[in-house]
Amino acid sequence: MIGILGGMGTQAGLDFCNKLAVLNRGKIDQEYPLFILYNKSNIPGRPESIGVQTKNLSNRSSNNTSKKKYQNVLKSLLQGCRLLEKNKCKFIVIPCNTAHYWFDDLQKKINITIINMPKEVFKFTKKNCKKNSKIGLLATEGTLKTGVYDKIFNKDYNLIQPSRNLQKKSVNKAIKLVKMGNVKAAAETIQPAINELIKMKCKKIILGCTELPIAIFAYKSFNNVRSSKIFLDPNLILANSAMAKHKR
Repeated sequence: MIGILGGMGTQAGLDFCNKLAVLNRGKIDQEYPLFILYNKSNIPGRPESIGVQTKNLSNRSSNNTSKKKYQNVLKSLLQGCRLLEKNKCKFIVIPCNTAHYWFDDLQKKINITIINMPKEVFKFTKKNCKKNSKIGLLATEGTLKTGVYDKIFNKDYNLIQPSRNLQKKSVNKAIKLVKMGNVKAAAETIQPAINELIKMKCKKIILGCTELPIAIFAYKSFNNVRSSKIFLDPNLILANSAMAKHKR
């Protein structure tokens, strides 16, 4: 059984479950994967817990404010993973990119495997992009500040972020709009940041916040998501990895 720790946000967790289902389309009920979605929407805000409020992100061990915020999120994530572990899940996935800042500490305390979403995206990219290619990254402030993707990608690829102005006005705003349920406005809002990364000759663009595939692909078929020549959808990549592990 696949354990899914969702709620970050709720639509992103449901999007992951939908992708699991669509990957198995055409099968009878009994051939779909067993999974538990724990929509743990009361986890403290990840970007807010590692954003500008925490000042020196690398100093979380000695800065009391940073340490408290970090530990509060870790405690809540741990509660969610332990519930899934207790319910006999074979492994866990977390369809939230920013939450992977806590990955190492979380995995140490859980006895079953947690699939690392950014690492799965990296593996997929290595199969599909030449080394040293420019790869765009659209993500939350928290994911960017903590280098969740940078520390995995930077040895092999040149990760490109939008300008500071478009990060605020396009990316951050689009993510917020999806969380508020205004997907159509989010689709329009994210476009300038996408255009900038394409203009900068990025070969691929990682949709490094699980709200963004909802904004970009909401009014398109699943085939558009799978066959996209420019976008890397971590939720879809994670769903494929989860299915591969589920079948072993």
